[in-house]
Amino acid sequence: MNLNYFIKRVLLTAFLYALMGNITYSKDRAQNPSVVKILKTKEGYQLLRNGKPYFVKGAGGSKHLEQLVKSGGNSIRTWGADNQKDLLDRAHSLGLSVTMGFWLGHERHGFNYNDPKAVAAQLEACKKAVAKYKDHPALLMWAVGNEMEGDGTNDAIWKAVNDIAKACKELDPNHPTITITAELGKNNLKVRKIHQLCPDIDIAGFNSYGGAASIPERYAEAGGTKPYMITEFGPLGHWEAGKNSRGVPYEMTSTEKADFYAASYNQGVLGSPLCVGSYVFLWGAKQEATATWVGMFLSDGTRLGAVDAMTEVWGGKKPLNRCPVVMKLRLEKNTGLKPGDTLGAKVEVKDPDGDPLRVSWVLRREASNYNTGGDYQQGESEFPDALISSDTTSAEIIIPESGGGYRLFVYVFDDQGGGAVANVPLHVEGKVMPLPLPRPELPFVIYGEGLLDSAPYHPSGYMGNISAIKMELDSDEAPYKGRQCIKVTYKASDNWAGVIWQSPPNDWGKLAGGYNLSEASELEFYVRGEKGREVISFGVGAIAGDQAFPDSCKVVVEKLSLSTEWQKIRIALDGRDRSAIKSGFLWTLVGQQHPVTFYLDEIRFVKDSN
Repeated sequence: MNLNYFIKRVLLTAFLYALMGNITYSKDRAQNPSVVKILKTKEGYQLLRNGKPYFVKGAGGSKHLEQLVKSGGNSIRTWGADNQKDLLDRAHSLGLSVTMGFWLGHERHGFNYNDPKAVAAQLEACKKAVAKYKDHPALLMWAVGNEMEGDGTNDAIWKAVNDIAKACKELDPNHPTITITAELGKNNLKVRKIHQLCPDIDIAGFNSYGGAASIPERYAEAGGTKPYMITEFGPLGHWEAGKNSRGVPYEMTSTEKADFYAASYNQGVLGSPLCVGSYVFLWGAKQEATATWVGMFLSDGTRLGAVDAMTEVWGGKKPLNRCPVVMKLRLEKNTGLKPGDTLGAKVEVKDPDGDPLRVSWVLRREASNYNTGGDYQQGESEFPDALISSDTTSAEIIIPESGGGYRLFVYVFDDQGGGAVANVPLHVEGKVMPLPLPRPELPFVIYGEGLLDSAPYHPSGYMGNISAIKMELDSDEAPYKGRQCIKVTYKASDNWAGVIWQSPPNDWGKLAGGYNLSEASELEFYVRGEKGREVISFGVGAIAGDQAFPDSCKVVVEKLSLSTEWQKIRIALDGRDRSAIKSGFLWTLVGQQHPVTFYLDEIRFVKDSN
């Protein structure tokens, strides 16, 4: 063999092994657990992540993460810790950190902090999540609850929060703890409780909208000494906004919201050396009060002005093309309207880059209620036939037959990924008539893969011994189909319990809602027990006819005995009135002398499952 050739082969092989060694080392290093510390400085506090200063420029949400990175954001937060491995992996691949949230029970949802068994079970669930995710390199900190404190007066809640924070530190000394409350509390009570009763909470987190810009001053007045974060901020909330003579809140235009986001960040987040960062809300789209109130994107992914505003204050790459601007939306009149009247509307819009604009008009029913706390809210009915004519500056609509409240929306698009939106409320005189219920296409899925955020019915109707119920809607324990299923655990050995899937959520017949499922001949779903022989009842419909908005039928299959294998269950609906189904699915059980666990998947209405 030629000596020069041999030497070259040896050198090449050595070089390749060295390169492979470097690649392996870099990969292993990239997967090392993150280490996050809080450094006290002369002025205030600073986070250190893997030894480097880290100011949180975060967003609440799990979508549009590439845009978040492009905009200069560096972190996201979650509201729960179930089945978050994929999100952690994706965040890490993009260079984002994650504040992992523990969803703690709310008293307004029926959780009892004076029930030691329920509190202990909640603590154990949090400890399991810490053990599962503590070594993930994307992890930033543990968020112990979100607005679980109510008015802040129940010391049992604060004790439970601190016990969880203490357990986090014992299991994971590498990541700090934060607890998140709705504002600072009346007379700053929540700030005082965090400082007095939660020594193992490292950071105070506040969700604040209209008051975000003033938090530095108010936190100082409250005697706050811990580092803090603003964990949700955005436009004026519907509870803070100005209202018309009928008490209907006015929503800011997306252009006004953009300015408000920037002011909240510059004053509330950058205005105090005690602040170690923030999470803007919501990096996505959500129905809350209206279809557009809190979202920084439209449901189709269109970017709104708030994204551009945060890109600028975060110091990200400024968009090459900016979002359109809405300057004014007005109606010819908004009082004295009657069914059948025609109504004109005008809008003034412009595009900072001179792009041609496309405008869309939508009339929706006004929300029947304005819940706070971020609970699921069903989208309001639309009236596409109300639009008579429209262009980029005006529209003419015909008033629907029912009286009551409506809201006219105008959407503006530049066809470059940017948009703007505004709306104005109006009231129609006359009797409020129930709207025809939507008749969905079949199969109509109640629960299935990827449907958690947009499910038509919400599992909000907890009954019986509710403190013993634990339901995980995204369990990864051997689902029938896809990557997740529902895991239900009843932790008591006696009494009874159940959950109803409701439309609208938390309603027992006082509000309109539900669907016309006359075309469906049966409800089908899959179920299995953890050990077998669990006895569970299932059904459709629960609201009696003495309520204003009842279910048109009620069908229950009593006391099914489960197997450890997935079973397909069918509930026949033929021959029954399915024209108004407000309670789309339910389960109930009675105590079986020991805890019971069972699983559900692929719940849907069908015309003929055969």
